[in-house]
Amino acid sequence: QVQLVESGGGLVQAGGSLRLSCAASGSSFSVLDMAWFRQAPGKEREFVAAINWGGARTHYADSMKGRFTISRNNADNTLHLQMDSLKPEDTAVYYCAGTASARYFSQRSEYTYWGQGTQVTVSS
Repeated sequence: QVQLVESGGGLVQAGGSLRLSCAASGSSFSVLDMAWFRQAPGKEREFVAAINWGGARTHYADSMKGRFTISRNNADNTLHLQMDSLKPEDTAVYYCAGTASARYFSQRSEYTYWGQGTQVTVSS
């Protein structure tokens, strides 16, 4: 069993940056494919970015490419999301998620483990 805890959310002005972290418990983090999703009020949870177990492959939603960077540190069981050039439409609760092997990395149904989420609010 893996537990995921997100941190690093907050209030930031448009154009600013935030770095989200996800701390994983358990010894299997290094073999999990990981991802970030987000959910804005009244909207479906959507894919943000994913990274494979070893960190060699990353994937981004089109609207995040060039602004967000996903990374991981298997030595200390952490996942990160660096968010730059933030826009008001990035306001959402951000969730980290993990799975043993993701075939379709952008699909919520692929992921077994989920965190509780961290709120990101971008003011205009």
